[in-house]
Amino acid sequence: QDAALMNYIDRRFLSLERRLEKCNQDILDYVEEFRDFTKMIMSRLAGLSSYETELKSEVENLLTRVERAQRDIDYFGSLTDSNTCVEIDEDLVKQQLFEEAEENRKLKLMLNASCDYMLAGIKSLKIVKKTGEIHGSWMKDPGKKHAKIYLLSGSVNNVILEFANILTFMESNHTQKARRVTLPLPWKGTGHIIYQGFLFYHRYGSLNEIIKYNIQKRNVTDQMLLSGAGRIPAYQLSPATKIDLAIDEQGLWAIHAEPDTGGNIVITKINHMTMAVENTWDTSCSSKDAEAAFIVCNILYVVYNIPSGGTSRIQCIYDVVGAVNTYEFPVLHFPKRQGSHSTIHYNPKEKQLFAWGDGYQIIYKLQAIQKV
Repeated sequence: QDAALMNYIDRRFLSLERRLEKCNQDILDYVEEFRDFTKMIMSRLAGLSSYETELKSEVENLLTRVERAQRDIDYFGSLTDSNTCVEIDEDLVKQQLFEEAEENRKLKLMLNASCDYMLAGIKSLKIVKKTGEIHGSWMKDPGKKHAKIYLLSGSVNNVILEFANILTFMESNHTQKARRVTLPLPWKGTGHIIYQGFLFYHRYGSLNEIIKYNIQKRNVTDQMLLSGAGRIPAYQLSPATKIDLAIDEQGLWAIHAEPDTGGNIVITKINHMTMAVENTWDTSCSSKDAEAAFIVCNILYVVYNIPSGGTSRIQCIYDVVGAVNTYEFPVLHFPKRQGSHSTIHYNPKEKQLFAWGDGYQIIYKLQAIQKV
């Protein structure tokens, strides 16, 4: 009996081992099948992704064709519209033209409201100092009550010198008493202006970007692109200045020349707060032989000279509101000086011109008359 029991147990163990072997083999087979299945699924998913891309592309193409067909339908529909529709379109155009004319009329009234005088002559000059390079710009801020003087030397630079007043500026060791303001972006030309605590300037390295810089906080607060500007100099005799910024009783202006206007000067009214263009005028004043320009009471005055430097003269003006007969305006000569100007800026608060001529800082006093 013991032998029979042992034989039975051996057979049971052998059977169990065979079953375990079969189970292991089945597991290996299942793993292999699962791997194959996984590869198949991944392949099909990749195919679905490709199909999805293709389907998306086909749908987009279909939408494009539908939009094109819709435009064609609208076009052919407009050709077959009744005369009433044509009259509506004409009325719409007339309304738009009327609104534009009304906006221009309101703008002219606004500009002319507080400006009823024009330049009659340049009475005298005062040479304040000679400092800095041949090219540069100096000014006061007509939008502030303080008496600070700002000096910006050179046609490419990034350092402003700020002086407490004109007496401090006139001292021989003036640079030691100046506050230095370093700009993060350098300027180009000499056409910058300071107004209500902000420096507005043409950024060096750009075609027509104007920067608005807060002098007190020392940061750039805004910028804009002046369309059409920057391709040629604003004045032939001041080739470094592509955009000349100006201030008058109405605020900020930009002066530049364009090849599309035959080199004639273009002036643009800019909102100094939003840096948005308010209006643009193509003038009849040529940039040829011009060295500078400034704006007084909505009137552009262009200063001409000879390349070697002579007597500067104003012989072309442009009134944006058309209140002045520019063809009867006499030629005005700058007094007592031979040379050339790098910059001439009008200060509406003091009714004077701040000029930079051959390295000299000059003030011109003006004579004004009532607009006819």
